Amino acid sequence: MSLSIRASSCGCSHRDERAWPLRVRSVLETVIAAPPALVFALVHDPERWPRLLPHYAGARVVNVAADDVRTIEFVARRPLIDVLGLGFPVAWRSRTWSDADALTVRFRHAGGVTDGMDVTWRIQPARGGCRVSIEHDFDRWPEVYPRLVNRLFIRPIAGRTLATFKALAETLAEIEGRDRGDRESTFAPATNLPT
Repeated sequence: MSLSIRASSCGCSHRDERAWPLRVRSVLETVIAAPPALVFALVHDPERWPRLLPHYAGARVVNVAADDVRTIEFVARRPLIDVLGLGFPVAWRSRTWSDADALTVRFRHAGGVTDGMDVTWRIQPARGGCRVSIEHDFDRWPEVYPRLVNRLFIRPIAGRTLATFKALAETLAEIEGRDRGDRESTFAPATNLPT
């Protein structure tokens, strides 16, 4: 008999009787006060992430398949002492693709300790903006305790990635709204003039 532990970002877990390997599913989500198209425009191209995300040190395309799926080598810094900016590098390789109609960005980790992990970004319209979730689903863990990987890898790096994209998107949406408001006030006909 084997034990499987499913962990989520809320810290909930339950046991069930399953064969190896262990399986982890983690979902991080937030509501972003920005249009879904703007958020997708920011996140859909992971090759640009090092220019947008301070904790990403690199994202290098190593292969482009015929179906336009890119294999990218990533390096991010996992914070240790955030206030001092101290952290250690974490590297992985993923096949990545996006779907503008579905507003999804997909990753499939290839190689290393996260080999086979599926990651899906989902951007869904919501009141006042959109709901964005990052789902990590992986089951190749016969030697590593899954909750530990979730806590050490997924939460610190993906959580910071989501928080940073939230801040960027909301700032851009606010600037765009302010600019649109300025144009409207500049070019709108005056309606409060005395007659």
